[in-house]
Amino acid sequence: MKKLLTLSLILIFSCTSCYGFTLPWKKDKVQPTSTEAPEPVEYDNQGRGYVGDLPDVTKGYKTSDPKATKPIVDKNKKFNSAEEIKPVPRDNPAFVNIMLKQDKISPYINDINELLPQLENILTCIENGYDVQKFNAKVMFFTQSVQYLQEKYEGKPESTFESFNKLLTLSTHSQSVATLRSEAEKYRPYLAYGGAGYLYNDNVINEQLDYLKSEIEDTIVVVKEAR
Repeated sequence: MKKLLTLSLILIFSCTSCYGFTLPWKKDKVQPTSTEAPEPVEYDNQGRGYVGDLPDVTKGYKTSDPKATKPIVDKNKKFNSAEEIKPVPRDNPAFVNIMLKQDKISPYINDINELLPQLENILTCIENGYDVQKFNAKVMFFTQSVQYLQEKYEGKPESTFESFNKLLTLSTHSQSVATLRSEAEKYRPYLAYGGAGYLYNDNVINEQLDYLKSEIEDTIVVVKEAR
């Protein structure tokens, strides 16, 4: 009996293996399969892979080479030409008086103002006790400037101005003091203090310098107030 039962089980399992019978507890999920057949793939006979045609991805696409650009410049060849420059409206009083700002100071005032530094230099020589050579050099420059002023305005209305006559008087006085100091340096060793030598002693020279100093200060005030 046991042998019969064993034989029956062997037959059952043999049938299930031949016909693909699957036991209920051994069933696997079946994956759906596509009904469409895959496209044939071409391969090289020598095993080098796919040898078919690839799609043209550059179709409809056009490359362009970059072009060099130049800055846009508006050239004006006549920029410096007389045709492009507008003339100055010198006939317009507003332009002449406001834009040009004409010098309202007369040439005479400009001339006498240029003498002010020279007068201040002579003052510095007197106050600091500079030697005869330096003093005489400053005085000579001043007297030559006044001589030019006299020749320029002689016979003109400016020659009657107080500043003009004050400068001429100061020029004469400063020249006389310069001459006195030069003679004193030259003749003092040979002359006694009495007689002619009295003019060259230090007291007389210092008095003349003090008087010249006061005259220079007065002249500077007159020149600065001249209009």
